[in-house]
Amino acid sequence: MPIENERKFVLDEDGGLEAGLAKTPGVARNFLRQAYLDSSGVRIRSIEADGKIDHVFTYKRTIKGQVVEIETALSAIDFKRLWTQRRETLQKVRYSWNEGHFHWDVDFFKRDDGSTYFAMAEVEMPEEDTEPPPLPAHLSAHLLGVAPAGDQRFTSKRLADQAHATALLADISRKGRIE
Repeated sequence: MPIENERKFVLDEDGGLEAGLAKTPGVARNFLRQAYLDSSGVRIRSIEADGKIDHVFTYKRTIKGQVVEIETALSAIDFKRLWTQRRETLQKVRYSWNEGHFHWDVDFFKRDDGSTYFAMAEVEMPEEDTEPPPLPAHLSAHLLGVAPAGDQRFTSKRLADQAHATALLADISRKGRIE
């Protein structure tokens, strides 16, 4: 069973973080467009990297406190068909790398004009791990807070709502922490 075990870190994008990651050796850059369909836990995603576009269908469900995530490839034509049934949509630039037995992603949620409205790192951990590793040094200066495990305010589906994401970021910045 593919269990998703991740922790999320809200970051301050001061204009330099994304540019720095883009120049970091060993860090991959992808442009993602994704949509959530009318069934709970179902999403489609296009992933553009190095001039190639892949499409993925994902089903996620929380069972007994663990998130089961199943992904499978999707044809471009099926992606286009399903896109017509979308509810929430988002686009983001993702920077990814492996560090030991952890996988890191940093997502920059984008407005239509390409500007960033929310930045967040997440670490994928082995299923048995309960505590996240320390934030990589090149991210630590940008840390605004660690999202509580399972906090729905920090799901990509919720952050697709730019008003929600903007208000959440303003609240974190104002309080200096995540409550």
